[in-house]
Amino acid sequence: MEKRSFVTIANFSKEKILYMLEMAREFEKHPNRHLLYGRVVATLFFEPSTRTRLSFETAANRLGARVIGFSDPKATSSSKGETLKDTIKMVSNYADIIVMRHYLEGAATYATEVTNVPIVNAGDGAHQHPSQTMLDLYSIYKTQGTLENLNIFLVGDLKYGRTVHSLIQAMRHFNPTFHFIAPDELRMPEEYKIYCREHGIKFEEHHEFTAESIADADILYMTRVQQERFTDLMEYERVKNVYILTPEMLVHSRKNMKILHPLPRVNEISQGVDDCEQAYYFQQAQNGLYAREAILCDVLGITLDEVKADGARISE
Repeated sequence: MEKRSFVTIANFSKEKILYMLEMAREFEKHPNRHLLYGRVVATLFFEPSTRTRLSFETAANRLGARVIGFSDPKATSSSKGETLKDTIKMVSNYADIIVMRHYLEGAATYATEVTNVPIVNAGDGAHQHPSQTMLDLYSIYKTQGTLENLNIFLVGDLKYGRTVHSLIQAMRHFNPTFHFIAPDELRMPEEYKIYCREHGIKFEEHHEFTAESIADADILYMTRVQQERFTDLMEYERVKNVYILTPEMLVHSRKNMKILHPLPRVNEISQGVDDCEQAYYFQQAQNGLYAREAILCDVLGITLDEVKADGARISE
């Protein structure tokens, strides 16, 4: 089987994205398979994670694979000074695929250069989070019936929010209009605005966050202000509660509008929003299982046709 890494979604074609979404839909029909029976998936999380780590491990288990790895680097030899290179090369002896989250930007790309075992990027610093993007795209497609011509509002920490950075790159094929809502300290980095201009992606920047300012949203994508990315805690205190979504702010929202959030949330979405029909962030997290099943299979060379044939067998 062909083996390939999944480090960024920036080089995915429109056809490849739709292919992966179709595979995720197949796994939603039948999550429990044996397509990875006998395989070993290593999950190396150098940064804290709940949803990403557990959904990747659940995906591997539901596909019949075995899981090894760690969620606390302090319990590994990296705490003794072992380099990332040595850790990757060592784990490569034991696993068929490595799912890695790291606090350094570019760590996943570096890992691909020191091993022949495929690497799946589960988040590298404030840079990319491509597996989250796949489940975001699947959630958008499920709720809107299309990825084309949507008004997508990105709110909160757009400077350090790797999920929104990856989403911009993935949506370039589908003629979106982005609205970036952030305080000056957390505005979208210039490199991603340049990316939008180079790829003909329409965007506007705003500071205001009111019922009226978000009334045209098809997707309202909230993000957490990430304390762990700040070197100045006073700056974090100034911006952490700038934007808080409440049920009252949804009075003018479109019928099709859905609220997404990569989670965990802190204060940026009030608990009262959970009961609103627009709230979709917990279902979004569930979609992560199907998207990550698709990613694991695709990286290990299992095709959509094979997944469909396996699903047909299960249905008999």
